[in-house]
Amino acid sequence: MSKVSKEELERLDDQGMAAWNDHDAEAFVSLFADDFVWNDWTVPEPIRDKEGARQYFNGWMTAFPDMQAKIMNRVVGDDAVASEIEFTGTNTGPMVMGGNQVPPTNKTVTGRGSYIARFRGGKVVEFSSHPDVAGMMMQLGFMPQM
Repeated sequence: MSKVSKEELERLDDQGMAAWNDHDAEAFVSLFADDFVWNDWTVPEPIRDKEGARQYFNGWMTAFPDMQAKIMNRVVGDDAVASEIEFTGTNTGPMVMGGNQVPPTNKTVTGRGSYIARFRGGKVVEFSSHPDVAGMMMQLGFMPQM
């Protein structure tokens, strides 16, 4: 198997960010291999299929229909990318938290998070996302400010 260049890994990562900013679930999900695992501490079980990835993606877009994200820092390794992101959005749609639907707050947030994407054959085979949910919940008024 040929080694993927750092430029190609950056290009794939940029494609993923563009899909988030275009709110294009299909473009984002198309970056994943048929056999992948996605760990996110906000969901009880790893996501292992494209329908689950699509549902996760669409959950964010429903809650924050105007969401825009940008990469603040990025480290590119031999077969993986680690990025720190910042997003802004207004919570004008319902959110699911802890299995319960929460009505929109109409508050604007600046959220942060990080992710690690491991690639094989030009597709994501492992993905770990770490959204700063506590910071977002404070801004939405669900938790006291720290």
